[in-house]
Amino acid sequence: MLNKNLIDKLKKEFSVVGVLFIVFLIVFKILFYKESLIIVIKTVFALFWIFVLPGFALMYYWHDKLNFLERLIIGITLSAALIGLLSYYLGLFGLNIKYHGFLLPILFLIIAFVIIVKKKE
Repeated sequence: MLNKNLIDKLKKEFSVVGVLFIVFLIVFKILFYKESLIIVIKTVFALFWIFVLPGFALMYYWHDKLNFLERLIIGITLSAALIGLLSYYLGLFGLNIKYHGFLLPILFLIIAFVIIVKKKE
């Protein structure tokens, strides 16, 4: 399905995303020093879940042409735009907004996985 080289590259880049998560956690804890650590962790995780992970996964299709930082920045903006638009239209269709934060990132992660697997075949 996925070759060893791609899996190794994914592990390396997701470890960088993990380090970025820890850096954001430290920065948010400094900025919001009066909040408890659990609240800060939830906030940073929510931002990563909604914007960073789906966008990074969607942009992985271009991992040969764009470097890590370019894919990360473009992916975050792409994810923010797509989640905003789809959330608006799903709300118009009657899907309650409490499901959007869970369903849309999973949908984008599944789409990205399918695109990556199809590209490798």
